[in-house]
Amino acid sequence: MRAGRVRRLAAMNITQYEQAHLQGVLALCEAEDWPSLPSDPARAHSVFTAPGVTTVVALDDAQVVGFAYLQSDGHIQAHLSMMAVSRSHRRQGIGQALLEYAAPLTGAQRIDLVTDTAEDFYASLPHRPLKGFRLHLT
Repeated sequence: MRAGRVRRLAAMNITQYEQAHLQGVLALCEAEDWPSLPSDPARAHSVFTAPGVTTVVALDDAQVVGFAYLQSDGHIQAHLSMMAVSRSHRRQGIGQALLEYAAPLTGAQRIDLVTDTAEDFYASLPHRPLKGFRLHLT
């Protein structure tokens, strides 16, 4: 798939994030009990559009039902920082479609991630498991 094109998944559209999607993305974060981004919407928009960041959304009509937020050096390494799909839309291929759409946009050859809730999902994708840590600096 060529980068920048809208991907259609049944009635879903996968596309790049725009500010109009912000409230839907923040609602997904709140549903997952991820308070960092919803606590400051202006900061969240800056994060989603920062240099080296790729943010994509899954839309059911105009409703945001999933998103993926990745950071990349643009050549080799990317990191999946956050991804969520609404509970009512899970197990429909949306998570995989988000990653398939976002990966070429990052320019990277691989994507690392940390998960504590979706091990089975990520294990279903081509991968090599690694150990890691999340450091909280503030």
